[in-house]
Amino acid sequence: MPKEENIHHLTIREARLEDAEAMRAIYAPYVEHTAVTFEYETPTIEEFRRRMETVQARYPWFVVEDDGCLVGYAYASPFKERDAYQWAVETSIYLDITMRRKGVGSLLYEQLEEALRRQGILNMNACISYIEPEDEYLSLDSVRFHERMGYTLVAHFHQCGKKFGRWYDMVWMEKLIGEHK
Repeated sequence: MPKEENIHHLTIREARLEDAEAMRAIYAPYVEHTAVTFEYETPTIEEFRRRMETVQARYPWFVVEDDGCLVGYAYASPFKERDAYQWAVETSIYLDITMRRKGVGSLLYEQLEEALRRQGILNMNACISYIEPEDEYLSLDSVRFHERMGYTLVAHFHQCGKKFGRWYDMVWMEKLIGEHK
């Protein structure tokens, strides 16, 4: 008997304001049940839209759909606001919990990286919550994912975020995607 395969029909496209509700639904479990983000309250749909408008005025924001259902998103935002930082961005990615470890995030990040490269961005930076050993609110999955995507660890800040009554570290990882001339 042939083995049944889980076949996905993925589509990556630019995010639209009407995607805010679905993205909020993906993000909410990370806010409410993990230390992946240091936000305490899930942003409203209106706040999501405001963030999208701010980001998309300057940088790409992509979503990934599986058979028409939005299952993840990734975007870039300013690394710092000063002019000299204009070739560097901070990247963010969130996937529906059921879509992790299936290659979906890699495809989404590759699309983001290509768009940023075309835009003239040279440095992609990721700010990641960190704890060792892992606990029930935070694993090292994001660090491992970014390592697989070619990022390297460039900074480690200690006990800088407090969530669920405990202190978490933060690391910065970096990927250079262009030549610094």
